Amino acid sequence: MIAGTAALSSFAAAAAPGVERVVRFRKGNGAPTYGLLVGPDQIQPVRGGLFDGLKPAGATVKLADVKLLAPGEPSKILAVGLNYKSHLGARTPPANPELFYKPITCVLHPGEAIIIPPDSKNTHYEGELVLVIGKKVRNATPAQAKEAIFGVTCGNDVSERDWQNGPQKDLQWWRAKGADTFGPFGPVLARGLDYSNLLLRTRLNGKVVQKQNTSDLLFDCVAQVVFASRYVTLIPGDLIFTGTPGSTQKMSSGDVVEVDIEGVGVLSNKVTAG
Repeated sequence: MIAGTAALSSFAAAAAPGVERVVRFRKGNGAPTYGLLVGPDQIQPVRGGLFDGLKPAGATVKLADVKLLAPGEPSKILAVGLNYKSHLGARTPPANPELFYKPITCVLHPGEAIIIPPDSKNTHYEGELVLVIGKKVRNATPAQAKEAIFGVTCGNDVSERDWQNGPQKDLQWWRAKGADTFGPFGPVLARGLDYSNLLLRTRLNGKVVQKQNTSDLLFDCVAQVVFASRYVTLIPGDLIFTGTPGSTQKMSSGDVVEVDIEGVGVLSNKVTAG
């Protein structure tokens, strides 16, 4: 059975009416394919790509018979820092969303291993809600920004704190936030939820280490798209990691980290030493 199938199946069985649950998968040596979860253990393949209408094509396949992939192919990844009061602490709240880039080479599929670089001493998890953009937008109004959010998924903004903030920190966060495997997301892209009111929990080896509702975001999903699109054209497939709540801690080889978002699913990745 593929990693995370039990949690995914549980979500699929209990999903609310009107919510679409999209996955990207590979069966055997076949090409990556998008599909819709249509039951606790079934995927309905769809024709074409993520933005081609999600029209059913062919027979259903069993969830246990496929490898789930990250449910998107972004051209760029933006991420927001300091976006929950519980993570901000005593720091002054920012006037605008504090954005940074993560390279697309940091993308990691569900169930695959987060690799801690050999010279890393302080690599942390950051469980986050991730926006998937579905329309090209520039200088978006709030209404246009809301329409541009195709759906949401679970993400882990893996971060090496010493490279980010330590005495010998880098000028930019290119490796602290962007090292290979530092951008897991998936396994489900959910559409039709109220993205402003979802419970997010991160578990480390089964213990809840982060717990917050997305209603506590300083800058909500729409505000993030509005601000980002003033300066950067967003195109279909782009991702925005929306920020992490509370405190974080170091991960070690052998750990398993899970990001669990209400109505979306569970992103699970083991951790290994590089």
